Amino acid sequence: MAVKKSPKKVAAKNRTGNAAKRKNPAIQKKYTKTEILNAIAQATSISKKEVSAVLDELSNLIERHIKKRAVGEFTLPGLLKVKSVARPARPARKNVPNPFKPGELMDIPRKPATTRVKVLPLKKLKEFAL
Repeated sequence: MAVKKSPKKVAAKNRTGNAAKRKNPAIQKKYTKTEILNAIAQATSISKKEVSAVLDELSNLIERHIKKRAVGEFTLPGLLKVKSVARPARPARKNVPNPFKPGELMDIPRKPATTRVKVLPLKKLKEFAL
């Protein structure tokens, strides 16, 4: 007597098999902006113009989060965090040993306070590289 497989088990096997097939292949060359827009437009069936508008608005949104007198931090959930970091001023120093010419002294000019942009990868982005 032949044993029939239940349809649930067969469907479950097909789903796991498709998941392995759906893994996206690695891209071998760096995309230009146009290539990125084309790839997203094809994958989402949204027009290239609309994808461009979304990316422009995302750029605008990040700018509004990290500019002066703003919150100073923007998170793209799961992927990355963009922060503005204030670096304090550094005073001038005189007669500091020169690391490149032992025995010589040098003067280091002062540096004003600056604001830097720091981009931190989040868990999902780190997992992509593994």
